[in-house]
Amino acid sequence: MNTDELLARVDELAQRESFTGVVRVDLGRTTVVSEAYSLADRAWRIPNRPDTRFGMASGSKTFTALAIVSLIVEGRLRLDTPVRSILGDDLPLIDDRVTIEHLLSHTSGIGDYLDEDEWSPTDHVLPQPVHTYRVSEDFVPTLDGHAQRAEPGSEFVYCNGGYVVLSIILERVLGRPLPDIIASRVFEPAGMRETTFLETDSLPGDVARGYLGADGLRSNVLILPVVATGDGGVYTSAADMATFWRALHAGRIVPVEWVARMTEPRNWEPEEELHYGLGLYTKPPAAVLVGMDAGVSFWSLHDPTRDLTCTVLGNTAYAAWPMAELLMNEAFPD
Repeated sequence: MNTDELLARVDELAQRESFTGVVRVDLGRTTVVSEAYSLADRAWRIPNRPDTRFGMASGSKTFTALAIVSLIVEGRLRLDTPVRSILGDDLPLIDDRVTIEHLLSHTSGIGDYLDEDEWSPTDHVLPQPVHTYRVSEDFVPTLDGHAQRAEPGSEFVYCNGGYVVLSIILERVLGRPLPDIIASRVFEPAGMRETTFLETDSLPGDVARGYLGADGLRSNVLILPVVATGDGGVYTSAADMATFWRALHAGRIVPVEWVARMTEPRNWEPEEELHYGLGLYTKPPAAVLVGMDAGVSFWSLHDPTRDLTCTVLGNTAYAAWPMAELLMNEAFPD
């Protein structure tokens, strides 16, 4: 990897695509690219910086998966634990055969509250006011009423609702709010000091606002839940993603044998052109996190065989993808 050439290509693409966000590439302990473009806050003309924090959207599903796996390691759950044993009478349309493993691998077949085939990232998709979603249990009425779409274990069907169910399971098993659970079981052991759950209507000054278009001031504050849950919405920095990948593969979050199981390819996802494991995408030998929502685009790849990490964070729904494609091609030139 010629770092001078790569930096030139990143900069040229950022200018051509009017990229708004942060790009970082780490090779071992050396950061070879760390660049920020455009504005974190358009109203106040505050620029993005390399340490600006951004929403991750579905990229943070992996943190939910890791918290679940940590309970499996402790013997408090199993991959084959029936979800019904924890849900009780709630969400009766979820098939009684659905297990934790089905939810982690997007093979549960349950009906989804957010149908991505009929959704665009500027839609108002939540049936309740967004400020009322503060804990995972608040999603129970929203998750209800969606019929099972496929037999459990029969096929890969990406399901946001399945990860909200996992967050409800975490809260019921541990009796604590999801942000506290993820912080203690993922962020703290990983050393991720800048990654957290935040309220969308009171973001700190070092966080990029998410915008609904390439131009204009309209933000995503009326669209996203005020506090994220298990299917996405944590805020992070590019540096913290490099920290996360190193900690994950060092076994500081869950044992390395479980990292291997989570990153093992299980199901092909044609839209992303990647396999899915248990809680994250895989392109062996690399693992990939992907997220998109209103005002958010996120992509991070780590190849442990080269200790290579590439991360792109954007504050519009489509900002990150040309840059992610460039870095993916750089990482896998064939």
